[in-house]
Amino acid sequence: MGCDRNCGLIAGAVIGAVLAVFGGILMPVGDMLIERTIKKEVVLEEGTIAYQNWVKTGTEVYRQFWIYDVQNPQEVVANSSKIKVKQRGPYTYRVRYLAKKNITHDPENHTVSFLQPNAAIFEPSLSAGTENDTWTVLNLAVAAAPHLYPNAFVQVVLNSLIKKSKSSMFQKRTVKELLWGYKDPFLSLVPYPISTTVGVFFPYNNTADGVYTVFSGKDNISQVAIIDTYKGKKSIYAVFGAEINLKGIPVYRFVLPSMAFASPLQNPDNHCFCTETVISNNCTSYGVLDIGRCKEGKPVYISLPHFLHASPDIAEPIEGLTPNEDEHSTYLDVEPITGFTLRFAKRLQINILVKPAKKIEALKGLKRNYIVPILWLNETGTIGDEKAEMFRKRVTGKINLLGLVEITLLSVGVVMFVAFMISYCACRSKKVK
Repeated sequence: MGCDRNCGLIAGAVIGAVLAVFGGILMPVGDMLIERTIKKEVVLEEGTIAYQNWVKTGTEVYRQFWIYDVQNPQEVVANSSKIKVKQRGPYTYRVRYLAKKNITHDPENHTVSFLQPNAAIFEPSLSAGTENDTWTVLNLAVAAAPHLYPNAFVQVVLNSLIKKSKSSMFQKRTVKELLWGYKDPFLSLVPYPISTTVGVFFPYNNTADGVYTVFSGKDNISQVAIIDTYKGKKSIYAVFGAEINLKGIPVYRFVLPSMAFASPLQNPDNHCFCTETVISNNCTSYGVLDIGRCKEGKPVYISLPHFLHASPDIAEPIEGLTPNEDEHSTYLDVEPITGFTLRFAKRLQINILVKPAKKIEALKGLKRNYIVPILWLNETGTIGDEKAEMFRKRVTGKINLLGLVEITLLSVGVVMFVAFMISYCACRSKKVK
């Protein structure tokens, strides 16, 4: 009887040890099997579920615009006062709903290149007003004229055309005109062939953005759909911010760091964005990037909304700005196993540099340089409830179930092994006595 009891206790301990070992082995092996299964479907190659959803996204992407309405245009023109602005908006458009085109695969570098067709549909129910709302904004053509034509004689000619068209430093424009384009009265008088249509995003509809090159994830699943280059140049980067929960799915939040807009002294990678020393205070100012080379020499600067993370000298001539990290930062929420971006918010501000110009009456009263904010945008997309539920079932649910099985086997095995070994030792000690 004592032998049977001891044998039973030893057998129980062995079973417990086997369960514990099996649970321990299942952790790396199970994780590897799940990762291999997921990887087959999330890489960007023809035939995978991820590729089908990537070519034409089912997630609705919206671009919201806030317009900076200038409150004191006459004071600025006459006295070079601070520019007082009020934020108007949002005005919301649905974008990125057309399928990607000109898709090419590079199997050696594990990348995919494509063009993203541009189109925008106004969404009245998600907007604060209509596209016909009219605000006082910077006159884009007048502001750019002295930058594009620095010759004094040419500026005298341009000044006569500006006066004849009754144009000034500021103008009233509808939201639709400012965003998508309008016939400019000053440019319409120029006696040689130039484009007379002006708009922050003109041309847009029926055009394409790119070329984008993204990683396919074939060799590194964590990089799937991450942008490698845009128009042949390296893309801007993001850094890890926090781990959060999105509709029951654990995700990593990556944020655009302040260093992305730092001065060349702080971030040498930004040296090409410092194109002149006066505006940038010998390249020490930060928070704005000069992208004029990408805009045919026009004095266009980008920043975060409300000059978030910008040096004080940039925002000093502007009143009415209230930078806020939560509302104005850019971020990506990435599911760490698949590398899918399940939510994003891309927030940028468009600004125009305005400098005094002695030969142009609309600008000759200025006594300082201004980087004038025109508008800021928030392009955002979030995985829908239906797709989130599907994702939880197909990915998160399987991982959680496997983790529960692993922990259960390991825990039960350890408890059984310890319990039976203690009982066996107790029985052996009694027998010895």
